[in-house]
Amino acid sequence: MEQPKRKCILRNLELVPYSIAWQMQRDLVALRVEDRSLKDVLILLEHPPVYTLGTGSSLNFVKFDLNRTNLEIHRTERGGEVTYHCPGQLICYPILNLRYYRKDLHWYLRQLEEVIIRVLEVYELKAYRIPGFTGVWLEGHKIAAIGIKVRRWIAMHGFSINVCSDLTGFDRIIPCGIANKPVGSLDRFRKDIDIELVRELVQQKFAEVFGIEFETENNN
Repeated sequence: MEQPKRKCILRNLELVPYSIAWQMQRDLVALRVEDRSLKDVLILLEHPPVYTLGTGSSLNFVKFDLNRTNLEIHRTERGGEVTYHCPGQLICYPILNLRYYRKDLHWYLRQLEEVIIRVLEVYELKAYRIPGFTGVWLEGHKIAAIGIKVRRWIAMHGFSINVCSDLTGFDRIIPCGIANKPVGSLDRFRKDIDIELVRELVQQKFAEVFGIEFETENNN
């Protein structure tokens, strides 16, 4: 008899300031650390222009003076180096209890990459991994960045896909600390790319890869 799929709450949002989404994630994680019976949540949204650094990020990869700028920047608890978020970039924040999947962070990162690769397959775009790096590439360009934090096996943060992004903000940093691999946006490879369709495809492929079923939003 087939086991029932794990339920996951889908929280579909539009343009959300980074600080608000960050606090939202932390609140959801705190609840699940206290009560492991709570369902997983998948948050999909976009951010206004913002730079974020991982907990161990090097400032050598930032090309502007953090003390003399009006650019929004946050140092977070996620892994990875500095990156840039902006409208036209789809952000995916899964709040998952990895005890119900696999307690293996390398496995989890590869699964997130697999979601992105399957989304691009729908557009007949052959995305790929590069051994030793985290993320997804397309024709030599980094299309998707991944950075996670796991607290007591509850995952937060996640990945971003450049769908129809203005990439000029990346010029002020060395994205993810990788100097020789440029960032790309999907609309440069397929003119029919639509961020709302990509949002739907991410939901579909995420459900496939993790073997879950989405359900309507609730208060937790």
